[in-house]
Amino acid sequence: MIGSVRGEVLEIALDHVVIEAGGLGYRVNATPATLGTLRRGDETRLVTAMIVREDSMTLYGFANTEARELFGLLQTVSGVGPRLAMATLAVLEPDALRAALADGNTVALTRVPGIGKRGAERMIVELRDKVAAFAGAGDTVPAASGSPIREQIVEALVGLGFTAKQAEPATDTVLADDPGAEVSTALRAALKLLGRSR
Repeated sequence: MIGSVRGEVLEIALDHVVIEAGGLGYRVNATPATLGTLRRGDETRLVTAMIVREDSMTLYGFANTEARELFGLLQTVSGVGPRLAMATLAVLEPDALRAALADGNTVALTRVPGIGKRGAERMIVELRDKVAAFAGAGDTVPAASGSPIREQIVEALVGLGFTAKQAEPATDTVLADDPGAEVSTALRAALKLLGRSR
């Protein structure tokens, strides 16, 4: 298993980064918060989780081990796979996720696309006692490089489970408020806006 990847950042997209390590370019899926800490051409290190399926091998990257452990913990809940676990960490940073689970806050959890009230309740019941084991700082989100392109943000939101009818107005609102926003900043703002409107 690949537990971490360190090397030069070759490419940053809305949902993944390509890091060159040992002459190979590794595509690593990551949340907007994690991607926001990276810059093309810089050397970086991400802790990773490798998910092996019959038809694919996928790397998921995290800024710290706490986020990776939460990613694994989320998948112990029935019906939660890697994609939904990443969407959860995209909407709720580790500290907020732990607080929502510990407090039984179904409203916060249902902000994640793909998690309804019943799914949120199941997550709380199964994970409430386990999250106390995780402590530490959540991901920080410095500004990221990139150009604010509406279609990219809409596409990323749809990929996270929102409908185009939800994603387009949220993206337009964010870009109207801050026309010069960078892509990861605008995506994060759109996620927060959509979370409040659910």
